[in-house]
Amino acid sequence: MVQMTESGGGSALAGESLRLSCAASGFTDKHKVYAMGWFRQQPGKEREGVAVINANGSTTYGDSVKGRFTISRDNAKDTVDLQMNRLKPEDTAMYYCAAGPKGACLRPDYNVWGQGTQVTVSS
Repeated sequence: MVQMTESGGGSALAGESLRLSCAASGFTDKHKVYAMGWFRQQPGKEREGVAVINANGSTTYGDSVKGRFTISRDNAKDTVDLQMNRLKPEDTAMYYCAAGPKGACLRPDYNVWGQGTQVTVSS
């Protein structure tokens, strides 16, 4: 069974940094080419794409995080990380990692999801 487990969420002040990590387990060879990504969801809002990365390392970022967040992945370890710098209160959300075969897109069209980790940024 394929699972994804996030870690690294927590609280931060505006302007500070946090790093999220996600480890996939149960990946087979077919999963190695999956795109992986980070999404977030605030109460009452739809889940939005934050940053996504293909197996070849190409990336796409949501407009609200460009220049502040960096996504990376380790294909040997089946992990994907999100470095979040210059955090803002509006970054407060539940963050989810995901993997899927349809390429790195910011739509939440992925078929493997983690349980989420909360990020809270205060001013």
